[in-house]
Amino acid sequence: MHTISGPHPERLQKIVMKHAASKPPTAPTMKGFSPGFAALGLEAALLTTLEALGYEEPTPIQREAIPPLLAGNDLLGRAATGTGKTAAFTLPLLQRLAHSPKQPHPSALILVPTRELAIQVCEAVQRYGKQQTIAILAVYGGQAIRPQLIALKRGVDIVVATPGRALDHIRRKTLQLKDLQIVVLDEADEMLNMGFAEDLDAILKHTPTTRQTALFSATMPARIASIARQHLRNPIEIQIIKEPVKAGVAPRVHQTAYLVARPHKVAALARILDMSSPKSALVFCRTRLEVDELTSMLNGRGYRGEGLHGGMNQAQRDRVMQSFRAGKTELLVATDVAARGLDIPHVSHVVNYDVPSSPEAYVHRIGRTGRAGRAGEALTLVEPRERWLLQNIERLTKSKVEMGSLPTGADLQAKRLEQLGISIQDMLKANDFEPFRVVVNALTEKFDPADVAAAAMQLVYESKTGIRVEEDIPMIRDRASDTSPTSRRPRRGPSEFPTAGKAPRGGGGGRPVGRRERHSQFTRMATLHMNAGRMAGVRTGDLVGAIANEAGINSNLIGPIKVSDQFSLVKVPEEHVHGIIKALGRTGIKGQKVTIRQYKE
Repeated sequence: MHTISGPHPERLQKIVMKHAASKPPTAPTMKGFSPGFAALGLEAALLTTLEALGYEEPTPIQREAIPPLLAGNDLLGRAATGTGKTAAFTLPLLQRLAHSPKQPHPSALILVPTRELAIQVCEAVQRYGKQQTIAILAVYGGQAIRPQLIALKRGVDIVVATPGRALDHIRRKTLQLKDLQIVVLDEADEMLNMGFAEDLDAILKHTPTTRQTALFSATMPARIASIARQHLRNPIEIQIIKEPVKAGVAPRVHQTAYLVARPHKVAALARILDMSSPKSALVFCRTRLEVDELTSMLNGRGYRGEGLHGGMNQAQRDRVMQSFRAGKTELLVATDVAARGLDIPHVSHVVNYDVPSSPEAYVHRIGRTGRAGRAGEALTLVEPRERWLLQNIERLTKSKVEMGSLPTGADLQAKRLEQLGISIQDMLKANDFEPFRVVVNALTEKFDPADVAAAAMQLVYESKTGIRVEEDIPMIRDRASDTSPTSRRPRRGPSEFPTAGKAPRGGGGGRPVGRRERHSQFTRMATLHMNAGRMAGVRTGDLVGAIANEAGINSNLIGPIKVSDQFSLVKVPEEHVHGIIKALGRTGIKGQKVTIRQYKE
C-alpha cells in the first residue's frame, strides 16, 4: 500500500497503483475458499457468501481497497463506475460491524448521488451480509418519509442515503450520527455535479471525528480534494487505471450514428433494430415517458422488450433485470439514472435514442458492449440540432463515429427475406417436415413447384410481419462537413431569468450551475416556476436532485437555477417540461408538495 501524509491535488493526479506488480497481504489461504479473497483478510462468513455468489477473484479496486479499510485506515479511491467499488467498501464495513456491539443509532452511513444507486448499494449490502443480522435502510427523496421515520426510530445499523434526504433527517433529529463508525462517500464527483457539495460538508460536520471515512470518485477535481483534506485523516490514496488490454481481446465497438428528424425517430429506431437483429440490446432514453412509449412500440413489432426507470418499484426492477440477464428479454429500454451501476456482460448492442449531453455519458453507455473481446455495436439517433453534440463527443474522445444511412423499406424487406431463406435452409438440413409433404405433393400436381414454395414463403413472411406498411423516413443530408458550427447552432437566448420579483442579495442559487449552462446553446430552454424557496428550506441541490431522480433527467441538462425566499426558477430543456411538472407534482420536493408551472413573461 502507498501511504502519503494527506490528499493534495497535485499528488492525486500522479498516484497510480501498479496492479501487476502489487501483491496482496500475505494472509494464509483459508481452506476451501478462493485464495484471492481469502488473502485480503476477509473472514470465513464473508468468504462463504462470496463463494455462494460465484465470486472467484477480486477486482483491482477490491484488491487494493479492502486491506487498508480492514486495517481501519481512511481511504481516498479514484475508480470508475463498474469496477467493483461497492464490494470494495461493503465487505470491510460488514466485517467491522460483525465485531462491534449493537448501537442505538446507525454505525455506518453510505452517501450516494441518486436513489437508484441507493437502492442498488442497499441490495448489495444485504446480499453480502446475508449471514449477519444487519438492519439496513435506504433513505432518499421521492418516497414517503413516514416509513423512514419508523425504521430509524426502531433502529438500523447501516443507512444508505442521498445527501438531501440525509440532511433533512439530520435537521429533523430523526437521523442521529453520534454512534457512526464508518462513512462512505460513493461517486463523490457525481454528488458535486448534482449540487450536493454544501450538503456533504454539513453532514460530515455532524459525524464523530473518530469515524473511518472512505471516499470514492471517478475523477478527482479540486473540490473533491478539498473535501478530502478537510474530512479524511491521512488517507491511503489509490487510483485504479484500466489494465492494458491483451492483444486480440480489445473491446471492439463499432460506432454508427443516423441523422433523423425528431418526428421520425421512433420509426427509424424500429427499422434499425429490425435490420441489426440484436440478441441483447440496451436502449437509452432521457425520460420515463420515452422508455414507456418505446417499450410499447418495440413489443408491438414482435420484440421481447422491458422498460427500466425510476418510477418502478423494487419488485418490478428485479423482475426486469432477471429477465434480461437470463436472455428472456431482447431489449432493455432504460434511463441513464435507472441503468446506473448495471453490469451485464452479454450486451450486443447499445442504442442511444438521444445523443448524450456529455462525452463521458456517451463513453459510459457504449462501454456496456464489446466486452471481453466480443464485437459490439453502438448506434445513435441524431437530430439535426444535435449534430454538434456528436462532433463534440468525437473531438473529446478522439474517436470517429460513422454516419450511416437509414435503411429503406426495400432494404428491410430484403433483410427479412434473407432471414426467412436461412430459416428454410435450416429446416431442410434438419429434414423433419414429413407431415407437410402430403399437402405439397397435392399442390405440385396442379401448380408449378416454385410457385408453391414462393406462396408458402409469402404466408410465413406475412405471419411474421403482418401487413404493416413501413413509414417513409425522409433522408437528411449531413452538412456538418461543409458548414461551420456557428452557422448551424441555434441562436443563444439570454442566460438571465426574467424578472419575477427581487431576491435578496447573495441569495443562494441565482448563478448558473457549472456545465449545465453550456447545454442551452444546443437546446431550447424553458423556465419552471415552483412555489417553494429558501423559506421552505429548498436549495439548489434539492432542485437538481428532485429533477434528476424523479423526472429521470440527466443533471447536465438542467440550466441555471435561482432560489428566492418564496419561489424558485429552474431552466430545463423545453421538451422535458411536461414530464418534470408531472413527476414533481406527484412527488414534491423534500417531502413537501409544490405547485409547479411553466413560467412565461
